Amino acid sequence: MTFSTKTNYTEDEFQNAVRFANQSDNGPDNLNRAKMIGLKGKDITVSPGAIIRLRDLGSIGDYSHIGLYTYINGNVIIGSRVLIGPHCSITSGNHKFCTKTKSFQGGHVDSPVLIKDGAWLSAGVIVTSGVTVGRGCLLCANATVTKDTDDFSLMAGSPAKKIGEINPETGEYIWYGRNK
Repeated sequence: MTFSTKTNYTEDEFQNAVRFANQSDNGPDNLNRAKMIGLKGKDITVSPGAIIRLRDLGSIGDYSHIGLYTYINGNVIIGSRVLIGPHCSITSGNHKFCTKTKSFQGGHVDSPVLIKDGAWLSAGVIVTSGVTVGRGCLLCANATVTKDTDDFSLMAGSPAKKIGEINPETGEYIWYGRNK
């Protein structure tokens, strides 16, 4: 697929582009969307409305999926077979506090984010700068992850806390403090 530098579009061309970018949530379009934005991995899918701005170290691994309206910015490294649900936010940047102006306009700090193979970030998850999400880790809906997570852990809350684990051999969820 090639990028067009054309600036005058017909109404039909414009409407088709808008539908493709924001509405067409299906397998072929999600694969094509990933290719159009330059993702190189095998069978990466990107749902409509996702904004992906990878820098320097940033990458997305094979067979990974980026959900509807997800925002990924900076040096974010996403492993293979990672599922990222809708409305997630993953950023490697932070603003510095300036003591002179007493504001957060003191510059920018970048600490890479690493999401290891097989992780699942369900709807609305936020992963903050410098965090490593463990292999096969499940981040429950709306979790805010501010610290590294263990492999095969179940994380929930804001800030996210470990509420269980996944047996990597059986796939069984082991919930802490929950009666069966």
